[in-house]
Amino acid sequence: MQHGKYRFIAGFLAVPLGVYLLFVVWPFIQSIYYSFTDWTGLSPQFSMVGFDNYTKMFGDETFWKALQHSLTFMLLLPLVTLGIALFLAYMINVGGRRRKNAVVGGVRGAGLYKVLYFFPQVLSIAIVALLFQFAYNPRSGALSSGLEALGLESLKRNWLGDPQTALWCIMAVLVWSTVGFFVVLFSAGMTSIPKDFYEAAVLDGANRVTTFFRITLPLLWDTVQSGWIYMGVMVLGAEGFAVVQIMTVGPGGPNDSTQVLPLYVYQKAFRDGQAAYATTVGVALLLVTLAFAAIVLKLGRRERLEY
Repeated sequence: MQHGKYRFIAGFLAVPLGVYLLFVVWPFIQSIYYSFTDWTGLSPQFSMVGFDNYTKMFGDETFWKALQHSLTFMLLLPLVTLGIALFLAYMINVGGRRRKNAVVGGVRGAGLYKVLYFFPQVLSIAIVALLFQFAYNPRSGALSSGLEALGLESLKRNWLGDPQTALWCIMAVLVWSTVGFFVVLFSAGMTSIPKDFYEAAVLDGANRVTTFFRITLPLLWDTVQSGWIYMGVMVLGAEGFAVVQIMTVGPGGPNDSTQVLPLYVYQKAFRDGQAAYATTVGVALLLVTLAFAAIVLKLGRRERLEY
């Protein structure tokens, strides 16, 4: 009977596992193989070059700039985005006035706030990038026009053309476009926390700050940890690539001030015809992503709280 059960389970797993190996694992293996060649991506002819591509990568100044910016995205964007999302979600669900027979209560119109915060998720990231590109226009953009209306003309600058501000402008767009998703995610988790916990804390004299750090955050920790990994992987993928590709000059400029690893892989493969070197940078990107996920899981490990 047990033998038949395992055969039944194996039959269900065979197809999805085969698809995963074929379309996910196998391309990674191919990329690692091509990173040891001189393949241009256009010709079927190539030869093995050993570690030449990796030696070139370690001496590539643009690669190190792209790696630095990608690490900044991974570390700073999740911290800012999740911090804002947690604050907004807590205010929506717990920050309202105390009503009769309710120790904690959400603000009025909480559902409408969630819809408004989630709205950027409905838009394509390409549309978001284009809208903010117009907003950052130094002459007629909304940001410069708003500063001029407030009498702060001295703060106006070429936002995307200045190496000191371009990367921060890109990061602001990524925060704006993703924070709403986590507001809704964290709100769903907060509504599932029993009200009894808050009532007991309030009876003991706890205020809302204390209940957030002693009740809400510990019970949402698994969700926050998963969101941190998801956010870090996302900004190293299509989201980060699309915003930099569409909004910046070059793209990746000025002076490589917004260059990131996904964009550098694309440029080397499709602009410069160096597919083998692009796969080498892609392997580095894979290792950085795996290391990031492993570190977050390791540092965020704690005793699981159940309720």
